[in-house]
Amino acid sequence: MVSRFFQLPLSFEMTTKFDLYCTPFGENRTIHMYLPDGYDHSDERYPVIYMFDGQNLFWNEDATYGTCWGIREFLDDWWKKVIVVGVECSHHGNDRLQEYCPYTINSRNFGTIVGTGEQTMQWFVDELKPFIDQNYRTWSHREATAIAGSSMGGMMSLYAVLRYNHVFGKAAVVSPAYFYKIKEFSAEIANNYINPDTRIFISWGQREDWRGYMRRYSTALGAEIDALGAYTLLYKQERGRHCEEDWSKQVEMWMQFLWT
Repeated sequence: MVSRFFQLPLSFEMTTKFDLYCTPFGENRTIHMYLPDGYDHSDERYPVIYMFDGQNLFWNEDATYGTCWGIREFLDDWWKKVIVVGVECSHHGNDRLQEYCPYTINSRNFGTIVGTGEQTMQWFVDELKPFIDQNYRTWSHREATAIAGSSMGGMMSLYAVLRYNHVFGKAAVVSPAYFYKIKEFSAEIANNYINPDTRIFISWGQREDWRGYMRRYSTALGAEIDALGAYTLLYKQERGRHCEEDWSKQVEMWMQFLWT
């Protein structure tokens, strides 16, 4: 039986893990959380970054392929103090692909994926974020709330900042897999109100950009977003690959762009 209960850490460490019940999928999700130094010695409130694939953010021993993003080391020395809430993905079969996809896609590599990404985001917005805001000292308004991820998590981050722009004011969209559904993302831009103060970082690696599709799609979507008055930053990582080791090298760039 899956537990619906959770236990907050008795003392606040800079990184901690706990399970939270994910109602749409009927099982717990491990939350990997970073709290700023001095959190437990002050009454200060902090902005929050929600991130996909939480197991890959802080510690190499937790990372799926043995290398993390180095978020902890970066934030330990960075000038701005933020909370990071990393949500570990499902590890059952292709569930990650389904939960991190807002549409149904037909892929030569993966076959048909019936995306449940909208249910994932409803859980983020209706359950996860309220839980974090109620139990930790956060600034809960959209201007202080960001979302970030890579690959399928990058696609979800773009979807989230477009569809739920009243919740997320910033997004880091790293090596997104949105080339499967570029027309749908154009429709999201056209059909949703995008606040002009929205900031979206979009990146791709030179070595993963097969036939230049990621550059073309990113440039086109960025132009559509900018035309609404929002602000995007496009970045091509020279010799960049589709892996955590290279994504870790972009952390300072997107952090600075989103928060300054």
